[in-house]
Amino acid sequence: MEYGHWAKGELTRVPYQLYADEEVYRREQERIYQGSTWNFLGLDAELPEPGDYKTTFVGDMPVIVCRDEEGVVRAFENRCSHRGSLLALQNKGRARKFTCVYHAWTHDLQGNLKTVAFRRGVNGAGGMPESFDTAEFGPRKLRVEVYCGLIFGTLLDHTPAVADYLGEAVAARLKRVLHKPLRIYGQYTQALPNNWKLYFENAKDTYHSSLLHTFFATFKVSRLSQGGGVIVADSGGHHVSYSLSHSGEKDDEFKSETLRSNQEDNFRLNDRSVLNIVDEFGDGCHVQILSVFPGFVLQAIHNSLAVRQILPKGPDKTDLVWTLIGFTDDDEELQKLRMKHSNLVGPAGYVSMEDGAVGGFVQRGIAGSSAEASVVMMGGDGTESSSSRASENSIRGFWKEYRNYMGL
Repeated sequence: MEYGHWAKGELTRVPYQLYADEEVYRREQERIYQGSTWNFLGLDAELPEPGDYKTTFVGDMPVIVCRDEEGVVRAFENRCSHRGSLLALQNKGRARKFTCVYHAWTHDLQGNLKTVAFRRGVNGAGGMPESFDTAEFGPRKLRVEVYCGLIFGTLLDHTPAVADYLGEAVAARLKRVLHKPLRIYGQYTQALPNNWKLYFENAKDTYHSSLLHTFFATFKVSRLSQGGGVIVADSGGHHVSYSLSHSGEKDDEFKSETLRSNQEDNFRLNDRSVLNIVDEFGDGCHVQILSVFPGFVLQAIHNSLAVRQILPKGPDKTDLVWTLIGFTDDDEELQKLRMKHSNLVGPAGYVSMEDGAVGGFVQRGIAGSSAEASVVMMGGDGTESSSSRASENSIRGFWKEYRNYMGL
C-alpha cells in the first residue's frame, strides 16, 4: 500500500512510507508546521524580563522567542533576510537587539530590520539603492498567543484562537493542571532515532502503557483496567488520556491481566516513597497525558509535571525537549516530591525510558516495508472519546487531523 493510494478516510491502516519518505517530510513542513496550526514555542516563565529570549523551531524553521521592551512576547524567524544567517546563535540569553554576525544587519526585539551596515556606501560609492526600505525586509514574524503560561505561535493570521483550536474538553484538562503561575525545575533534550510521528503516536497510545512499561506492573502501580478514559478533540488532533489512583494492593488484578514482570514476587522498592502521591488537583487522577497537534505534550504523572516539545529533525530523527515544571507556590515538601517523581520520566525514567527506544525499534523494523501498513484497529475504527484505554481512538484521531492538513 503506497501512501499515494491510501484509501480515502482510512484510519486503521497507516502506510509505513509516511514515516520515512523525504517528500512526505518536506510536505509536512509546508502544510502542517507552516500551516494553520499552533506550534508550542516555550513557557512564558522562560522569559521573565524584557530582552530575555530563547531559540527554538517550528518544524525545520529556526525561531527566536523573546519579550520586548513593553513586556509582550514576540516570535520571529531566526534568519537574517540579507544572506540567511542565523540572528541568534545561543539557545537563550538577554539582548537589546539582534545583530547578524555576517554583515551586521540589526533587528529590534520585535523582529524589525532597523539598520544596515554601510547602507549609504563608503565615500559616496556602493551601498544600497535609494529605494531600499528596511520596513520591507526582515524575518517572518509569527502570531503569538500565551495560553495558560504556554507560548504558541503560528505563521498564519486565520489560524483560530488557541482556545478554539483546542476545543472545550481539551482546554479544560489543560487548565486543570496549568491553573496558576509556573516555575521551571529543569530542562533537557533527548535525541530520538525515529520519525516525529512515531513519538506523537506513542504519547497518544494508551494501549501500550502497562504492557511496555514493566515498572507499572512489577511494582503494582498501574494497570489498563483501572478507572480512567480518553478524550479526543472533535478535530482528532488533540487528546487527553487519564487514569485514576488505586491502592496498589490488589495484586491478583495485576496477575489476572498476565502483564509482563508480575509473575515474580521478589522485586521490591527499597524506597516506596517514589510512589507516594499528593492529590494536588483534588480529583483522584494520578496520571494525565495531554497532546496538542502537531507537537506538544503535557504530562502530569503522579506529581511530576512537564511539557514536552516534539521537534522533527528529518524523516528518521526527532528532538524531544523536556521542561520539568511546578508552581511558584510549591512548598519545600512538594518541591522534593516533584524532583523524586521526575525519576519516573525522561530518557532514563523508570517508566518512560522505553518510550525513547521503541520508536527506533519501529523505524528499524519498517525499513524494508514501505508498501506495507500498520494496524490501528483497537477499539474499532472511530476517533471519538472513550471510557476504555484499550483502544487506539486517539491515534486514529491524529491521522484524521494529519490527513486533513496534508490533503490526503
